[in-house]
Amino acid sequence: MGDSGGGRMVKGYRKPAERGMSAMLVSLNSNTGHRDFTATATDLPINPAGLPATVAGPLPVVAYLGHPGRVAGLPQHLPPGWSLRRAADLDDIGADEIVLIAAGTVHDVETARRVLPRRSMIVALVDEEAPAEMVAGVLTAGADACVRGGQPAILAGHLVACRRRDRAGRWSHLNEQSRRY
Repeated sequence: MGDSGGGRMVKGYRKPAERGMSAMLVSLNSNTGHRDFTATATDLPINPAGLPATVAGPLPVVAYLGHPGRVAGLPQHLPPGWSLRRAADLDDIGADEIVLIAAGTVHDVETARRVLPRRSMIVALVDEEAPAEMVAGVLTAGADACVRGGQPAILAGHLVACRRRDRAGRWSHLNEQSRRY
């Protein structure tokens, strides 16, 4: 039996040697092994606004399909450097543009997902009174986000979140690309 501190006697307890405890702490603190990149690192360039202009790359473009009145107040709520443009049709949308389908339906999203590159981010804007079945259908059809109503600030927040998820997803695959198994 030994004293575990606080005056309690515990069967089988042995007080560790003072030198052993400090040696363990030194060993833990001096770990200089190579660490793999992780997607949760705090120094990832996920937010292009926080990077120098030479590193940020192309600024985000939101290409929308549908009536311009549905997105009229959106540019004032997008981050600096973002742009909004009306696309004539799906063929007019670039690979790295965020696609916004105003008054989106399940058919619209299915068609966009089939025609556009796989990495395209698709956001469907549905009516504020749209039933839950419509929202679920649009998301199941392949939309990355579905926004009800279209209040510009809320819509801008969803677009920024989609862009951030897209960038984080691309960064998280960097470590996997360089590995050989």
